[in-house]
Amino acid sequence: MTSLRPLMRLTRALPLRPAMVGVLHSRFKYTQHQGVKGIRNRKSFFEAQMQAGQHGDEDHEEAERGDSNGNLADMRFLDDRAYDEVAGGAMRISRDIASTQQVLILQPYVKWSAKRQKIPSDVRPVDQLAEASALIHSLPNWQVAKALKVPLESLERKTLFGSGKMVELKALIADLRQEKHLTCLFVSKGTLSFAQKRFLEAEFRLPVMDRYSVVIQILRLHATTAEARLQVAMAELPYIWSQAKDASVTQTRRQGYSLTDLQKEILRTRERKLRAELDRVRRQRQLLRQKRKQQNYPIVAVVGYTNAGKTSLIKALTVEDALQPRNQLFATLDVTAHAGQLPCNLQVIYMDTVGFMSDLPTGLFECFVATLEDAMLADVIVHVQDLSHPCHAAQRSHVESTLRSLAFNVSGGDSATSQLPPIINVYNKCDLVSQPSSDAAVHHISARAQTGLEPLLADIEEQILAATGRRKLQMRVPSGGPEMAWLYKNAAVVDTVADEAYPNRLMMHVVISQRTLDQFKREFL
Repeated sequence: MTSLRPLMRLTRALPLRPAMVGVLHSRFKYTQHQGVKGIRNRKSFFEAQMQAGQHGDEDHEEAERGDSNGNLADMRFLDDRAYDEVAGGAMRISRDIASTQQVLILQPYVKWSAKRQKIPSDVRPVDQLAEASALIHSLPNWQVAKALKVPLESLERKTLFGSGKMVELKALIADLRQEKHLTCLFVSKGTLSFAQKRFLEAEFRLPVMDRYSVVIQILRLHATTAEARLQVAMAELPYIWSQAKDASVTQTRRQGYSLTDLQKEILRTRERKLRAELDRVRRQRQLLRQKRKQQNYPIVAVVGYTNAGKTSLIKALTVEDALQPRNQLFATLDVTAHAGQLPCNLQVIYMDTVGFMSDLPTGLFECFVATLEDAMLADVIVHVQDLSHPCHAAQRSHVESTLRSLAFNVSGGDSATSQLPPIINVYNKCDLVSQPSSDAAVHHISARAQTGLEPLLADIEEQILAATGRRKLQMRVPSGGPEMAWLYKNAAVVDTVADEAYPNRLMMHVVISQRTLDQFKREFL
């Protein structure tokens, strides 16, 4: 220790320049973390990436809190280049969808009906192929170079196609490369395993996408609001994790999609932030539902298969010019509220919801549970079905099963409280069918031609009155008195007529709940 004292006195005597301080600080810091240098550097790089994407910790804390108006927090973490690289590698998608794509669609189907799984018997391969083409046409600048059905013995084999079919497809792809500049291959299967995707890409030398990847691309295109962007971003993560689930330590390149420790941390951090923001969305939605409940507005949720005409029906029922229905798949991603009026003058709110689609994992739509809760907790559900579609029966079954699954998840897994509200079935686009259905229990309408709406409104009114405990009454009140004004404010007044027996009184036909009736009695009786 005596040999170090002169050095220590010299150090105290000499003034240290800032550069020297930095050198000494880095040396001591390096010595302290010696042995874990690689881990520290990787963590520091990740922190630097997150800070660059969020512009500092202060901006991040402000984003977590949200603004004073109760809007969603600043979500700049969604635009993360490091995450885009991971997502692009797993799903073969990018945020830039403006470039033109020439797509070859392959619709695989199992030849033997005994081996067909999760596909209804009345769904034909040609119908599946038409839906796959509609998915591609939903993306701007994406064109179908060719679409064909491919019979298979099984959808689970690694190569997916047999050796003979592979030779035919290679020849077809070679021709399409020259004729139409083929750029992408779309295998219309819910999800492809990483082994299947890697094998096909190596054989065909083209990016390979499945239904999940294409649907995510469409959802990204139509996600314009903060809530929709959050839910679409959350829907991407289960697919990325599933692609990497089969990864092996010794055979990573052959078994699954390789994720580094940094990439896994990026995914976990993103998932944690998304869950926190989605919890905020659910709380905000819950507050809005409580306000609507306090104002005593009945809720009618309009659900159905994608492109069945839900928005068109709401526009016909509410006569709201701002609504612009589009003939596209997944055109509506946000649950939006629209005010309407029943024949009894009762004000109701119609909730427009995201459409469903078959041959997709249920987890994709479970990511939209933050907004689909409004449908699950509505007073009445209107199930819109496209009668002109050849697979409308299968679409109906798929929507019903998905609703039951979502109701079970919303209730927290409690089967006793997972009961759905009353459902009114509606066959839309009847003007496009030469032989309409004879099912008398279903309403036959055309939202575009506005036919068949009166019986539907009458049924909605009947179901709403039963579900909310309202009833129609005749009440004799003084003409021009405070009772009359109170009823106009707090109840739905159907009509008023003069009372022949009492000239200074009126007979008011009202729709009123028991709670509101009790308030009226306490106020005036």
